[in-house]
Amino acid sequence: MVAGGTYVRGRPRTAPMRAAGGGRVAPGAASESDRAPIRCVETVWQPPHPVDLAIVLAPLRRGTGDPTMRWDLDGTSGPRGIWRTFRTPNGAATAHFAQRLSGEIHVSAWGDGAEWVVGRVPELLGGGDDWSDLDVSAVPMLAETMRRTPGLRLPRVGLVLEMMIPAIIEQRITSLEARHSWRVLVNEFGTPAPGPVPVGLRVVPDAATWIRIPSWKWHRAGVDPSRSRSCIRAAQVAAGLERTLDSPGGPDVERRMRSVPGVGVWTAAETAQRSHGDGDAVSVGDYHVHDVVGFALTGERADDDRMLELLEPWKGHRQRVVRLIYASGFRKPRFGPRMTVQDHRSH
Repeated sequence: MVAGGTYVRGRPRTAPMRAAGGGRVAPGAASESDRAPIRCVETVWQPPHPVDLAIVLAPLRRGTGDPTMRWDLDGTSGPRGIWRTFRTPNGAATAHFAQRLSGEIHVSAWGDGAEWVVGRVPELLGGGDDWSDLDVSAVPMLAETMRRTPGLRLPRVGLVLEMMIPAIIEQRITSLEARHSWRVLVNEFGTPAPGPVPVGLRVVPDAATWIRIPSWKWHRAGVDPSRSRSCIRAAQVAAGLERTLDSPGGPDVERRMRSVPGVGVWTAAETAQRSHGDGDAVSVGDYHVHDVVGFALTGERADDDRMLELLEPWKGHRQRVVRLIYASGFRKPRFGPRMTVQDHRSH
């Protein structure tokens, strides 16, 4: 589906493989001396509305050390833009996204899944995310944030398992722990990113590989047995999860995701927000979100029920309102100690 704008797709070219920014080629890739050609598929998309590339892609980043993403918005170590890898239905792909002052977004992609990525650029960058009937005029902070960040959109990645596995890993632990586990697993079991990419960029494992990871490897990465089993169960039904993309999201998609043992309302929402671009999926059960919403809208703490009550006037746009709150720069007051970092490897 093309979500509006001027979209020039599939301008393939073949070029020698060189490392980004003149550095060395990533491990596992052919060196320049091999003179092995690699096909680069390029496109330019002119969105019909403002799109802020960094804000749109930010939810896909699992910490600054995420091996599937590399940010270089100032161009200090290579081409200015954002690198992201994908495990597409057609195979691995690397994409480089760069935004011009005109608003045009230039995308270059490599690998077996390059055409798939290029064909999804508008949806991937929030081109189908419709904010037109969202009215936040009654809340000045939200209205001002919406005015200041017109490029805020929800991405629709179109890859359910790839979005679900890190969400499962993040269950019941701190972000610091989850990001460490994600790095360890992707670095060991993922594959080198195709193309002339920055060193260390990786593609997530495919479903079969997630299933084969032995229990002691999960344990060493800091993922306890209940979460590792949930990841494996999700991988075992990956084909069925991907079929939920026939829908834009909503209760039926949530129900189908939650049929996977170990996937609850929070994990389903965190997945659907990214895989489906579900603008109404709320992360019920999150350690922070309910308080952030409560303090932002009322100046008081809130539990999940109160959060849903506060967001009810924007039913259909509740995740968009949450994103606006975070984009505003609002932060809740801090109370007491943070969650304790646990070492599951000692058990």
